[in-house]
Amino acid sequence: MTTTTTPGGQEPDPAGEFADQVAGWLADTTSPAPAEVAGEEPAVSKRVAAMRAEVAEARQLAPLLAEPAPLVLDTARVRRRRKQGRQAAALHTLGQDPAVRAWQAARWRLALTVTGGVALVLSLAWSTAGVQRFAAEGAPAWSPGWVFAWLVEPFMSLALLTVVAARAFMATRGRPLDDRRLVRVERLFLGLTLGMNAWPHLPGVADTFTVSGLVLHILGPVVAVAVVTALPIVWNAFAQLDHTTTPDGPEAGVTPLTYRENPPSLPAAPPALLARARDLITTGTLPAAPSARALQKTLRCGMDDARAVRDVLKEQA
Repeated sequence: MTTTTTPGGQEPDPAGEFADQVAGWLADTTSPAPAEVAGEEPAVSKRVAAMRAEVAEARQLAPLLAEPAPLVLDTARVRRRRKQGRQAAALHTLGQDPAVRAWQAARWRLALTVTGGVALVLSLAWSTAGVQRFAAEGAPAWSPGWVFAWLVEPFMSLALLTVVAARAFMATRGRPLDDRRLVRVERLFLGLTLGMNAWPHLPGVADTFTVSGLVLHILGPVVAVAVVTALPIVWNAFAQLDHTTTPDGPEAGVTPLTYRENPPSLPAAPPALLARARDLITTGTLPAAPSARALQKTLRCGMDDARAVRDVLKEQA
């Protein structure tokens, strides 16, 4: 076995070389990291970064949450509801104005008049076919008699509508036309229309009588009679409305609040029942302040007497 020698002639020391290697390794492990030497922060995980951000945000929000200014301001929903409430109050106040109430009444009167007029025109148009059949008397189609039969119902309807329109206009001016002659004219036209529609379908006249056929043909005249009877009453009611205000009270057109009269006082407590109730209270059968229901069951009396005894006992207590 050969050995190597150092330039100085000395043999190498293995233990010393191993100690030098261990000292160099320890120096490498204890030396600062490049990031620390450069003054930079070490790398962190996502969880740590998120937690740091949450803490920083909380520190910024804490003084803001203690500020009462946001709680004083109204939200959009509150402002919208407040606006709606003010509009409703303004509309209610405006609705009590006599001019506005007169305008509302005029609109309703016009709507009811138009509805009734349309019903009247349709009912008279419905009965035109029945009147034409009665007036034609079996004339061939498109013959002069057949054609002129279609004009019978229209000219009667125009005459009837003339009377109805005149009564409507005068009723809106507070001067209803209740002349008996006008009423008779209306009844005459309506009676003729009803009779001419019903005659061909009456028992013994019609080839085959059916109740449904008779009702179907008299439906138009019946509706016309109802409309002509109801419209003047409605117009007169609107004409009598008073939209002005009185100096010492609510508006005349507004129905005032009414209250029920005070109920009659209860009858006096019967002395016998009162004495018996006192004895039962003394013996402990009844409480010191019994109810009317308990007195009624125990004394076997009416509810009015039980209430009277209860009230006397309360006053004495």
